[in-house]
Amino acid sequence: MSEPTPAVAAPSPLRSFGRFELRALLSKSVRSLIWRVFDARHGQELMLCMPREKPNSAAALEHWLRMAQGAERVQHPNLAQPFEIGQVEHWPYVAYDRALGETLDERLARQPAPLPLDAAQWIGQVLEGLAFAHEAGHAHRDLQTASLLIDSNDKVRLMGLEVVQEVFPATVDFNAVTRRAVRESAEEDVLCVGLMLNRILSGKPVLEENDLQHVVQQMQPLGREIVRLGWETPHPIPDPLRAICNRATDRQLRQRYHLARSFWRALDGWRQAAAQDNGGPIVLLLDKLQRLGHLPTTTTGIHRFTAGSGLEAQHASALSDLVLKDMALSLELLRRVNNALRQSGHQSADSGETVLNMQRAIQMLGMDGVQRAANALKPWPGPLSPVAAEMLRQVMARVIKAGQVAQALRPAGYDAEVVYLITVMQNLGRLLLQYHFPDDAQQIRQLMVPPEPTEEVPHPPSLSEQAAAYAVLGCDLDALGAAVARHWGLGDELLQMIRRQPLDAPVHPPRTDGDTLRLTCSLANELVDALTLPEARRRPGVEAATRRYAKPLGLGLREVMDALNPGAQKAGQPAPATAAQTPAARPPQASPLRERLSGRSS
Repeated sequence: MSEPTPAVAAPSPLRSFGRFELRALLSKSVRSLIWRVFDARHGQELMLCMPREKPNSAAALEHWLRMAQGAERVQHPNLAQPFEIGQVEHWPYVAYDRALGETLDERLARQPAPLPLDAAQWIGQVLEGLAFAHEAGHAHRDLQTASLLIDSNDKVRLMGLEVVQEVFPATVDFNAVTRRAVRESAEEDVLCVGLMLNRILSGKPVLEENDLQHVVQQMQPLGREIVRLGWETPHPIPDPLRAICNRATDRQLRQRYHLARSFWRALDGWRQAAAQDNGGPIVLLLDKLQRLGHLPTTTTGIHRFTAGSGLEAQHASALSDLVLKDMALSLELLRRVNNALRQSGHQSADSGETVLNMQRAIQMLGMDGVQRAANALKPWPGPLSPVAAEMLRQVMARVIKAGQVAQALRPAGYDAEVVYLITVMQNLGRLLLQYHFPDDAQQIRQLMVPPEPTEEVPHPPSLSEQAAAYAVLGCDLDALGAAVARHWGLGDELLQMIRRQPLDAPVHPPRTDGDTLRLTCSLANELVDALTLPEARRRPGVEAATRRYAKPLGLGLREVMDALNPGAQKAGQPAPATAAQTPAARPPQASPLRERLSGRSS
């Protein structure tokens, strides 16, 4: 492959390229060169980026210059602005001011083990600039670690946009092929950014190759290599960041990030969430809650129940049953009553006072308060498209089923409404994601589908929901739900109960009422998740979940199967609190927590 041969400027022994004095070769890949040069005309150091292949005709050179000049007009804080675009003996180049910073190679030589948060910040800036360039119709085509410039304030700029261009026959219509070439090259750009992230986090070249193009050629599906972030790294890598990095270089093309913008959203979501507890997607979600509410309401008959003025027990009971059938209204009443408690000073982290009983919430808010809550909700399906609305309906149906199962499995003495609502709250992040970010929810579901089997991997594992959420959002769904519950003013005790039991953690016997409620609702959610598995895996999934919780909760497979298949229970409604649904057990001793949650304390 040909490349420019610097002319020797007699009598000086220094190499030169046109008017530029070549001082150091910063990068040499199969597609491009980056030189550090001195420009005597302007008396300053520059960096020259040039292709390894000379344009093969005058028309090709003209096209190269036109594309490079078009890229120059794409201005973004994370895209390095060219100092000059030119040619020397038909070799084109783009020059950049050396003062813009050192290359990532130089930074890693000086600081070989940056913190994961710093790495995410650098790569996030690259992705912002790259996404802007892609959306403007330009690609890089040879992203290398030397393509990134980092200044003393850790601001990152990408240089070399459109320096490498595909070499077409001299007779081709360049305008016709450019759009297709950019689309195809953009995905490769995104893959190379993922390889850079792997390089920084691992502290060593990927596949022991410095040229990322060599790595791409060895990776599946072009080659046989699989690139995943190893476990021996200079710093511990948080699970969300590891999932993001591994998705970017996944062996399956369909699993990777196809857009720089999607990659950036996941990385920026994790970076902000790691830097501050309420950052990233949580901030976006809280903003949407202000404008759209948490969920759309399905209630149409609330006026009939709120027309009267009394709060007789029968009236409150009937209204409570109606409210519980509307997930959005149930959550809105919980939000309002607990927020009112917090503002009035009756709720504190020490007391943990939280209202989680619908009849008590209705009594505290009054009929006018219930009506105002109902009027504040968006009618179904809100801003959702028909397809997204159907997906939300399916998610809500699964949550309702889990609530019914939890009610059937609850130990004696626990309020059915409380158990049902805790089960719903354990799914709050999933519900809010499906309503406010339906495209992200769909991405997560797609990532959870197992890849196609191959001879090397006949039974490929699928991503867990947590890992898939990390790869799309940068945080898990439980964190989303917990952040919103905290924003609503719910007490610390409830915040602990709405955390599902981790799937990879052992289940220990409960020591408190809160533990009992959390584990019972976690079991119900795991059982309903198992029912969504392929038919051959459903029964084993149910049995595995039962074994995990059997000893701590004192339950057997018979009780679980009865809870999953109640013959007389109406589909799609919370199960009533009847004795038939309560496993036979000795009534527990009185508990302050049970009394507070069930509304028996004043």
